[in-house]
Amino acid sequence: MNKSATDKLGRPIRDLRISLTDQCNFRCSYCMPKEVFGPGYAFLPQKQLLGNDEVVLLVRAFAKLGIEKVRLTGGEPLLRKDLVQLVHDISDVEGVRDLSLTTNGSLLPRYAKQLEKAGLSRINVSLDSLNKEVFQKMAGGRGDPKSVIAGIDASLEAGLSVKTNMVVRKGVNESEIVPMVSYFRDRRITLRFIEYMDVGNTNQWKLDEVYPAKKILDTISSHYDFEPVDPGYRGEVAARYRYTDIPVEFGLINSITKPFCSDCNRARLSADGKLYTCLFASDGHDLKALVRSQIDEERIVDTISKIWMNRHDRYSEKRASGIQDSNKIEMSYIGG
Repeated sequence: MNKSATDKLGRPIRDLRISLTDQCNFRCSYCMPKEVFGPGYAFLPQKQLLGNDEVVLLVRAFAKLGIEKVRLTGGEPLLRKDLVQLVHDISDVEGVRDLSLTTNGSLLPRYAKQLEKAGLSRINVSLDSLNKEVFQKMAGGRGDPKSVIAGIDASLEAGLSVKTNMVVRKGVNESEIVPMVSYFRDRRITLRFIEYMDVGNTNQWKLDEVYPAKKILDTISSHYDFEPVDPGYRGEVAARYRYTDIPVEFGLINSITKPFCSDCNRARLSADGKLYTCLFASDGHDLKALVRSQIDEERIVDTISKIWMNRHDRYSEKRASGIQDSNKIEMSYIGG
């Protein structure tokens, strides 16, 4: 029999994001800046990562508490060995209705068809510019937008639903907003803009490098007409908009200028098995030790429930009030 868990602010647990690796083949400045994650950086050793069976066991435990959506992330999750089998196994977990993957897209031509057959529902592809020079400024000199577009094409051909995410960093790629809008509008693909966030400490985040959502909307409105769309469910992070001339949407994730902590229902599991109850948390709860101690699954469910019920995170709201924690986990470690 399934249980339910609600935190101290009345927020249920509904969405689980699982980092499968802390490694990536790009070096995006807002996530894994090359100045820090350069040659010789010590990533997690393989033995510290959760194995596929351990991930699935934890997904089952979360599902018993009400998790319906699972998103696989990284680092770059397509670097994970046996990913296709893991997708298959998670898709079979009772209660999981939506299984998605966030990726930089460069390896999707190799895996898209296999992932769809294994049970993946959706793909979120990160792409910050169609211009190679600007793209590489954001990606630490690595990759090419053509390889990401090829990944999007492969995903659509495989029958996967695709959304594209663009992080906008003032002074770097805000000039790419309109070209990105035009391209994905024409292709009938939802594009979501993400305000540059202060996840972790290595990206040297500064508020004056945030290109706010209102400016993004103003930029788009100078070229296209659109109207707001009601949220599809409680806790939806993206503010949604629809163009008035064609049935295509775009979205804004504006945790800097308009925090949405009050409806946040996300739990995050790191690649080495720590549960974080906020993207901006400093410390996690070690679930890997529980799993490897081979205790009864119901005790794992109870442990997760107690952690969630004691949750009172609202970092973005506190940031807006001028209160900030100095140490935060890195995005490359926990995923977006």
